Amino acid sequence: MILREPRTPLALSEVPDPVPHAGQLRVRVRACGVCRTDLHVVDGELPDARLPVIPGHEIVGNVDMLGEGVAGFALGDRVGVPWLGHTCGACPYCMRAKENLCDNARFTGYTIDGGYAELAVADARYCFALPGGVSDIDIAPWLCAGLIGYRALRMAGEAQSLAIYGFGAAAHIVAQVARYEGRRIAAFTRAGDATAQAFARSLGAAWAGDSDAPAPFELDAALIFAPVGALVPAALRALRKGGIVVCAGIHMSDIPSFPYAMLWGERRIVSVANLARADGEAFIELAAQAGVRTHVTPYSLVQANDALAALRDGSLTGAAVLVP
Repeated sequence: MILREPRTPLALSEVPDPVPHAGQLRVRVRACGVCRTDLHVVDGELPDARLPVIPGHEIVGNVDMLGEGVAGFALGDRVGVPWLGHTCGACPYCMRAKENLCDNARFTGYTIDGGYAELAVADARYCFALPGGVSDIDIAPWLCAGLIGYRALRMAGEAQSLAIYGFGAAAHIVAQVARYEGRRIAAFTRAGDATAQAFARSLGAAWAGDSDAPAPFELDAALIFAPVGALVPAALRALRKGGIVVCAGIHMSDIPSFPYAMLWGERRIVSVANLARADGEAFIELAAQAGVRTHVTPYSLVQANDALAALRDGSLTGAAVLVP
């Protein structure tokens, strides 16, 4: 399923089978999660996408061809392919172990063809070995929703009382990890979304309500997954002194002005950018220990536009996953 121009439907297309170059592996795709970042690419909210491009960066599949020099993987291995597809290894960020900020990074499904396809090629160094015990469909959202949620949670430090704004794919995974770590959660959803609120409570949220409701208890941190800038001052208003607001999306509408008094008291606002391979390794191990289970709605590959539409209009509970 190919994106030829932003703000147009993906087109079902036959293309030549990709062939891995040195250091790459080819994956026969078994499942590919549908991420909000895919929606931002398709809707033209992220600039400089390589067009045409095959979206998709929550890829689960089996290695069916190895390029020269690949180490650590064998034919048939189950692997995950995430958003971060390549870094230069030489810029100041790479040299300081901050590869997620690399000046010359390339990204799966954005500047590299991704997993809305039967086959995908990826740099072996940026692929993850996946544990058993979780199906291909269920583990696919771990590859971005889970990883970004994990990085956002780690930015919150030792926060014990935690708000989550926007209870979609990432939130429903990170909520399980946070509860496993003994944190208390308040979930904020679209106004009147009783389904999402009940879903949040089923995953251990101590409270769930509308995004414009007052916080039910004082908060150490807030994780914002909804791409809505107005949630930033709302979250600040609910924080205790020294608290942190973590903006976890790659795209967000403008943040409205707010009085300095809301920030004062050493409150902080930070963003999460991409992921590092170390995040993936740590999260996959922790998620397996915590028994993370995803709530997934499967779609066939040719229904990719329907899956994106459901994500766009907020009708999904949990995550959507494409199955070739």
